Amino acid sequence: MRVLVVDDHPLYRSGLRTMVERVAGFECAGVAASGEEALERYAATGCDVVLLDLRMPGIGGLETCRRLLAHPDPPAVVVLTMVEEDSSVVAALRAGARGYLLKGADEAEILAALRLVAAGGTVLGPAVAAASLARAPAADRPFPELTDQEQRVLELLAAGRPTTGIADQLSLSAKTVRNYLSAIYAKLQVDDRYGAIAVARERGLGR
Repeated sequence: MRVLVVDDHPLYRSGLRTMVERVAGFECAGVAASGEEALERYAATGCDVVLLDLRMPGIGGLETCRRLLAHPDPPAVVVLTMVEEDSSVVAALRAGARGYLLKGADEAEILAALRLVAAGGTVLGPAVAAASLARAPAADRPFPELTDQEQRVLELLAAGRPTTGIADQLSLSAKTVRNYLSAIYAKLQVDDRYGAIAVARERGLGR
């Protein structure tokens, strides 16, 4: 797996690079200190996953994410940031990020996130989910238009579970889960799982 590291703090950026390079199966595709530099690096070398800070000089992390994902064969993006506000999490997911971790995450958590998003999954770090739940208002049915089973599927999706993980937890087939997801997307008027996650997190889901 080739990982592009994007962060404007030299020591943190260097530490991430060292972490990636010493793990079997990982390769650092390069480092960048800004969004503009990240786009140049990606255009020159490509990669599988981008580990991306949000607050950087220039265009910033969100716009960098959008531009990376506009490529015909885009990388997966994992945001790694100090920013834990729900609005930033939602904005990153809407921009297309597949993961959101806080910089307090340890090495094992970061590497696990990289592996999961490279395989098509979505990751919300435990610290992000805990902070969101602490601030979220209580609501018995945040999505009354969904059936009970659709609600359960959406809750697991918002928590970052891949389709197979949702299927295993609810004792369903992957095909059945995909059918539920299609119904959820239609009812929430979103295009894909990332749009559904963003909407769900706005209503306080994401355990």
